[in-house]
Amino acid sequence: MKLMTRAMVACGLALGAGVAGAQAFDSVRLDGPEGEGQGRVGLAAIAGHRYLGSDEERYMLLPTVDYRWANGWFAGVGNGVGYRFKSASPQWQYGVRLAADFGRKESRSEVLRGLGDIPRRPQAGVFLNWHAARALSFHSSLRYGSGEDRDGMVLDVGVNTGTQIAPRWRLGVGLGATWVNRAWMQSYFGITPEQSARSGYAVSTVGAGVRDVKLSTSLTYFISHDWAASLIVSGTSLQGDARDSVIVRERNPVGAVLAVGYRF
Repeated sequence: MKLMTRAMVACGLALGAGVAGAQAFDSVRLDGPEGEGQGRVGLAAIAGHRYLGSDEERYMLLPTVDYRWANGWFAGVGNGVGYRFKSASPQWQYGVRLAADFGRKESRSEVLRGLGDIPRRPQAGVFLNWHAARALSFHSSLRYGSGEDRDGMVLDVGVNTGTQIAPRWRLGVGLGATWVNRAWMQSYFGITPEQSARSGYAVSTVGAGVRDVKLSTSLTYFISHDWAASLIVSGTSLQGDARDSVIVRERNPVGAVLAVGYRF
């Protein structure tokens, strides 16, 4: 029974945390013991915004799939493609990976008219996770290669915890922050002279700094040993130059994800 409970907790943590961050690649979630292959597949309904800082809603229905091989390689929607190095302690996870920045389409909102598209870019990076206890983990991820000139850098750090509130129900809480370099901030929140001429916005030069802090809660129901469903609600508070950008219409956006997943 204890082994089953641990497996269900791992499934719930992966679904509740991994699906919510699947489009951001803000962390790497590798549930299960090292040296064993394991995967998860599911479907997520996402209620978000048209861009970071937008007050216009955007809804998506996305399939999710992630797999971790016994030799350390992993691939999927939530984690990207990467390799986890063998650690002397099962509490530590670290490695390299290739993720993606999905860019931003000018046509997504009238607010972005005249700013042009930000292209999709591959991002190379590293990650470091520390599982301090069964229900407490710290994660960090560094990615490089996004933005207009492929020189945007993103650093995510966070902590997640959870507790079993009933035999089949688990409540989780996560807190995180994102730091970006000047190139990333300028691509997404600054206004160049060329963009100013097309859009009418004043020229704006922004700098590196904390882009936002996030607080999320998840409620997971364990349908069976391997099936779980989660509702994740997250609030983001923009900071610094991102918060003061002329294109920002909502400084504290809230989003939600309803997901169902199967661990195999």
